[in-house]
Amino acid sequence: MDFSKIFTNLSNWVAQVSGRPITFVICLAVILIWALSGPLFGFSDTWQLIVNTGTTIVTFLMVFLIQNTQNRDGAAIQAKLDELIRASAAQNVFIGIEHLTQDELDEIRAKCEAKAKLETAAGRAADKAEDSANRKAANAAEKATS
Repeated sequence: MDFSKIFTNLSNWVAQVSGRPITFVICLAVILIWALSGPLFGFSDTWQLIVNTGTTIVTFLMVFLIQNTQNRDGAAIQAKLDELIRASAAQNVFIGIEHLTQDELDEIRAKCEAKAKLETAAGRAADKAEDSANRKAANAAEKATS
């Protein structure tokens, strides 16, 4: 098994375990035990250094593990969205846009919003025309049957 697969499995496991309520309770218990042991150690510098060092190390390592999980989740979502775009009537030009700059993405978003507003306005006009045609047809049908 290669290192990448081992790291992926470890990241998944840590992400799952760290998000559980029992993990929070265990961490809270450790901090409470540490705080309650303060008088025993005279609130010394070493006593403070122990919790500072421990929390710093855990935080430092968790950042990388969680980032790895987030990166894989993001990539999987992008692949799924790309496949939906490719398999549908949507424009294939949107595939891979996550690699563009923020300015380029903002420009695409603005164009999509403007297009959606036009389509919404056109849809309302079409709905009104359809309603009008339906009323006329209903009136004509009523006149024909009376």
